[in-house]
Amino acid sequence: MKVAFCTQDMQHVDAHFGWAKNIAVYRVDRQGHAFLETFQFGGSMFEDGNEDKLLPKLEALADVAIVYLSAIGASAAARVVAKRIHPVKVEASETIPALLDRLVETLNGKPPPWLRKAMGETPEFHFDEEE
Repeated sequence: MKVAFCTQDMQHVDAHFGWAKNIAVYRVDRQGHAFLETFQFGGSMFEDGNEDKLLPKLEALADVAIVYLSAIGASAAARVVAKRIHPVKVEASETIPALLDRLVETLNGKPPPWLRKAMGETPEFHFDEEE
């Protein structure tokens, strides 16, 4: 699956979704992770209420399953989720390599249902039989 990180410095998840200068994209699976590409954004990113600034970011994330960010507005979050992308808010001090390693570790353990779905796997459900 593809995972994206909103970043200003390319090392940390230190960017608000709408204000991110860069979105770094990685391929992540149970075997590990690899850098794929960086999308760079400019223009009037800091203009609150300017929903047009989100369009290029949403287009860039078209085939991404998860986006890590330090913050996201309510309307942007709704638009991200509508694209079937799972936003994950983390502290701005989190490094991209540490998050990638933790994600691979989680994939190899017992990933939660939302993560199995993001990976394209069908979550298994077990119901207890009534007596």
